[in-house]
Amino acid sequence: MAARILSGTETGKQIREELRQEIQELKRAGVTPGLAAVLVGDNPASQIYVRNKIRACEELELYSERITPPASIRTEELLEQIGQLNRRPEIDAILVQLPLPSPVDAPRVLMAVDPAKDVDGFHPVNVGALVANRPALRPCTPAGIMELLRRHEIEIKGRRAVVIGRSDIVGKPLALLLLHAHATVTICHSHTQDLPGVARSADILVAAMGRAAFVTPEFIRPGATVIDVGINRIEDPGVAEKLFARHPQRLEAFRRKGSALVGDVHPDVVEVAGALTPVPGGVGPLTIAMLMVNTVEAARRRRGQSVPSRSGQMAAAR
Repeated sequence: MAARILSGTETGKQIREELRQEIQELKRAGVTPGLAAVLVGDNPASQIYVRNKIRACEELELYSERITPPASIRTEELLEQIGQLNRRPEIDAILVQLPLPSPVDAPRVLMAVDPAKDVDGFHPVNVGALVANRPALRPCTPAGIMELLRRHEIEIKGRRAVVIGRSDIVGKPLALLLLHAHATVTICHSHTQDLPGVARSADILVAAMGRAAFVTPEFIRPGATVIDVGINRIEDPGVAEKLFARHPQRLEAFRRKGSALVGDVHPDVVEVAGALTPVPGGVGPLTIAMLMVNTVEAARRRRGQSVPSRSGQMAAAR
């Protein structure tokens, strides 16, 4: 039996509709949350990501600005622009689109963002709050995954969770959120011995290493929930024929377009897993939805208002 598909597109729509009501209530009280997106240079992928984030703001009637310094900007100049955004009262949320051009000191820039406006949850102050399970802005992708699991009624408490990938953006923060939700968590990486064997112990397996179709059926305990964070473009017909050998519709779509998006999870995993996020249409839409949630939460916190409880803020671990 094929896995149940956990649609991030549908879950993201639910989150946005709930948030739309909250935003309208804030606006009636004279508060319009504001987001500033800083896009340095002309990286095509980054331009698409920022455009989608600004469009989401417009759909929800949030205030938004796109700050577009040239790729040649010096670190000190960019720091001054970040400082100006920190001081502007109508800007509640700041995101710095990564990657930054190589001459720019990215850690210094991220550290310069006011933690109260850090909607990506990258600032050490917010990271520390995550470790301590204190209220703060959470990284968007991990927070979105927690929402997906909660809304699809995937049991976390007492379950074994394995996260493949230890990035500061997804792997580490998601492992902490799962731990706070009372899962027993293992983080795997390139030096993990017997990776397929460790992965097979998981009730919840998260693939977030950025390697196309790396997680094959041998990694999966039958019936496990599999969260695919990766998004990789393939253009080689030979690779597509191997990956989609048992998925003729996807192979035909590849032949029409000349490319396809695949996750870090092999397509054949759908035949073993109990539940699976698709690529595209899985984790990606949730990241933007949670960015909107964080923008509203930042606006509330900056005005001393209470923030609705979210799944990323669980009771302290016991």
